[in-house]
Amino acid sequence: MSVESTLAERGARYGSFDKHAVIAQSIQTVMRGTDVIETGWEYLAPDMQQALTVISDKIARILNGDPAYIDNWHDIQGYARLVEARLRASEVSA
Repeated sequence: MSVESTLAERGARYGSFDKHAVIAQSIQTVMRGTDVIETGWEYLAPDMQQALTVISDKIARILNGDPAYIDNWHDIQGYARLVEARLRASEVSA
């Protein structure tokens, strides 16, 4: 599959990349701006930050593209589950 055909397929599913980027970066700007309080972005573990970053990208895909595309919703659960599993393992070892 060529890059052009992949881009065309993704564009049809997720909408234009430039609009997607505006939505995703807006969400991420808000998340990263929470350092003005005692808790917030800088206090999160790297896996939590990454999960939220990828989840914001999935949310942007939902808002900008096909909201009925199940994989986006499934992926959001998956990234949250990875953090949950790490936290539960930490509880057990503590």
